[in-house]
Amino acid sequence: MNKLNGYFYANALKASILDNKDSSTIITKPRVRTVFISDIHLGTPGCQAQALLEFLRAYPSEQLYLVGDIIDGWQLRQGWYWPQSHNDVIQKLLRRVRKGCKVVYVPGNHDEFARQFLGHSFGGIEVVEEVIYQTVDGRKFWIIHGDYFDGVVQCAKWLAYVGDNLYELTLKLNRYLNSLRARLGMPYWSLSRYLKHKVKTAVSYVTSFEQAVAMEARHRGLDGVICGHIHHPEIRDINGITYCNDGDWVESLSALIEHFDGRIELVHWPQCQRELENQSSASVDDTLVIPDHMPATAKVKEKDEALA
Repeated sequence: MNKLNGYFYANALKASILDNKDSSTIITKPRVRTVFISDIHLGTPGCQAQALLEFLRAYPSEQLYLVGDIIDGWQLRQGWYWPQSHNDVIQKLLRRVRKGCKVVYVPGNHDEFARQFLGHSFGGIEVVEEVIYQTVDGRKFWIIHGDYFDGVVQCAKWLAYVGDNLYELTLKLNRYLNSLRARLGMPYWSLSRYLKHKVKTAVSYVTSFEQAVAMEARHRGLDGVICGHIHHPEIRDINGITYCNDGDWVESLSALIEHFDGRIELVHWPQCQRELENQSSASVDDTLVIPDHMPATAKVKEKDEALA
């Protein structure tokens, strides 16, 4: 993992240098109070990095919580895969910090290498094992990735690696099918998510996981829990505990957001994107206008800042 650790340090160093140079960066007005995302799996072909970038541009926030499996160290050990779009996600997160957003990183099992940096801050991103989050209306949520409640990961890690490889094969088939669906003008559809909902053992596992996490949150005297890990986006009440799972950016393309009134909402980007496009087409044209007298280089810089 030396290459991965080196990349982690390099981006943090670059961010600290940019912080000193770019102290006058304009802060974007937040659309929501907080965004929670997890299971991005940067470093794998299945990562929907471009969709995530579009989501982050559409939802500036005061706070951003990265709830684990941001980088997939398991897959990167088997072979280095890091396209420009994955690097763009890292740089986007670092820019969020420079624009005044509080960013907290809770590592998961696929990016467990980052747990050696607990208590440190890289480029302004805080690295913690877990954290208690309080909503505007005073509710307290336990934020964890969730892998500590996964018996497969904790008791037989080699089985988890085997399962992970089979999952990657399913995702490859999923990409092929969706490429075909796109050519036919059909919307995105997740094969792996469909299989998980149909296989009884998978459904049983998800239910057991949710109940175990909610039970621990209750034991700690909290109102709810926000986690990831199982790639199953959900908000539901479990014996008085609000269980929230923000899903993933491999198949679900989902996130949790807290509005300024304290409401926590589960959003799916494909649906949100369509709604935003409909709103945009129905509203007054708000296209970015750049004065003709502005130098070409300045035009590019201003447009980039507006889209960041």
